[in-house]
Amino acid sequence: MEDQNMLQGFNFKPIRKIWHNDEWYFSIIDIIEILTESAQPSTYWGMLKKRENQLFTICEKFKFLAPDGKMRPTDCANTEGVLRIIMSVPSPKAEPLKLWLAQVGKEKIEEINDPELGVERLHELYRARGYSEEWIKSRAKSIEIRKNLTDEWKNRGVKEGQEYAILTAEIAKATFGLTPSEHSQMKGLERQNLRDHMTNIELIFTMLGEESTRIVAVNDDAQGFEQNREAAETGGHIAAVARKKLEQRTGKSVVSPTNFIEGKEQDTEGYELPKG
Repeated sequence: MEDQNMLQGFNFKPIRKIWHNDEWYFSIIDIIEILTESAQPSTYWGMLKKRENQLFTICEKFKFLAPDGKMRPTDCANTEGVLRIIMSVPSPKAEPLKLWLAQVGKEKIEEINDPELGVERLHELYRARGYSEEWIKSRAKSIEIRKNLTDEWKNRGVKEGQEYAILTAEIAKATFGLTPSEHSQMKGLERQNLRDHMTNIELIFTMLGEESTRIVAVNDDAQGFEQNREAAETGGHIAAVARKKLEQRTGKSVVSPTNFIEGKEQDTEGYELPKG
């Protein structure tokens, strides 16, 4: 379910990319060259930006190694931005992606009219990857709880992007004693979605931390980033208390190095706590 897999589907030449703010950014020049086969993709891109000024708003510059061996600033866009650019390029090679975008749009409209369709499609996606029904139910519920929390943050003046990421890390750190990046490292993950590699019990405590955060924010009428940060710490602490009680009772750690990279069933039994 990695966005970059779709963009690697060109199968012509590598597309330079960089990981930034928890998502991939792709070299627009490389994509333009593939789609148009232009000998001067930079010129083509410049003309496209002049024709459609709004394309400036979806670009960020990152330095990539150029053919002359020097690191040069290059216009880049995330997956959403790249798809927007593809829609502006009159190329037969873009048609498969344009058809795919049309299908995705059709499905999204169907899901708005019938939300149960979206839930079932999500279940089908995880079933195809070999997850158990119990895990899938937990994952779907975790997505719902996460959305409820981010909706609350938005209504309370928290900014999307960096502030969301900081608050999420605060909850996770308080809940598990690990930041999301540390948790991912423990599981041997690189750019994979951490929650897709959590065990069922890890998902449950993630949900407890985030739902507790939302309830505390509402109860305290938290406004802005700092007050919601306090709510995040409190919500994560509530989940941590429950986690530690379970670990003391079972002698097993909730936090697990298990991942789903090999497509095997998640271990839900936990791991023995260190002695002493």
